[in-house]
Amino acid sequence: MRTMFISLAVALLAPVAVAQTSVIEDVIDGHVLSGFTELSDAAQALSETAQTTCDPNSEALREAWGVAFDAWLGVAHLRFGPSETDDRAFALAFWPDTRGKRPKALTRMILQSDPSVYDSAMFAEQSIAVRGFYAMEYMLFDDPMFELGGDAYRCALIRAQADDIAITSAAILYDWTNHYAALMRAPDNDSYRTQAEVMQQFYKAVQTGLQVAADARLGRPLGSFEHPRPKRAESWRSERSLHNLVVTIHATEDLALRLAAGNVDIAQAMGTGYARVVDLAETLDDPVFAGVADPQKRLRVEVVQSAINSLRDTLAEKLAPALGVSTGFNALDGD
Repeated sequence: MRTMFISLAVALLAPVAVAQTSVIEDVIDGHVLSGFTELSDAAQALSETAQTTCDPNSEALREAWGVAFDAWLGVAHLRFGPSETDDRAFALAFWPDTRGKRPKALTRMILQSDPSVYDSAMFAEQSIAVRGFYAMEYMLFDDPMFELGGDAYRCALIRAQADDIAITSAAILYDWTNHYAALMRAPDNDSYRTQAEVMQQFYKAVQTGLQVAADARLGRPLGSFEHPRPKRAESWRSERSLHNLVVTIHATEDLALRLAAGNVDIAQAMGTGYARVVDLAETLDDPVFAGVADPQKRLRVEVVQSAINSLRDTLAEKLAPALGVSTGFNALDGD
């Protein structure tokens, strides 16, 4: 009798295991590896462009930086595994810089003509404040930086930043391709014991991306009603604040829909929520969230933030139970 029950349990669980395997394979191949491949390719193109021209006003250089930055935003929510190794995610994207370290560190480096810009290994040991996309944004879009030091040194710094972004991006892709993907495809290891833990990791990534969008990308410039902080908006120098928000929303949407794995009801509910967030965001017509200082325009930004939080609730109510994962965690607590 006991053998019969065991056989029945195995038969019932088999379709679930097959479904989870299919979802995990699709997420890894279609979202994770494709995303980090895109990042690595775009980062390499950025490095090559910087070798061709290091003029901060160069449209070609700014465009290459923007394309690579978009590629990073497409995987920025995957802050585990290879992205965590050696603080690579922070090396690519140290934000928010709550203590204003970046301009101070860049200024000091330029005025001291720090020689590490001429050696990639030495530059990789520098503070994350002078590395990555946000530091390079200062060099390409912050007018005061154009006046510091000499042209030759600033050129070397821009090239060092671009090379460092390419090297870091390639290292993340290499680790995913040659090691980490296998841990998630075949759990029962020190990182993932079961497929359920893999699904939990991806679900947390979606929620993390949405929480950063609501609490940081919108919350920081919103500040308080009495003290709005528009200059705390992400990438306001390059006028990408709204753009970054929309790119990251779409990125988490792709992952969420893949996790839904053809469950029409769940996918439809999530799709409606995502569409509402994007529609509300795009109708702001406010690329740097300057409107947070105006009571009427501020309300429209708050509505977008509320829509994101509502979407997070939808995921917790519908997607999490379907995946069999827990929602009892803070997406940013690292647990």
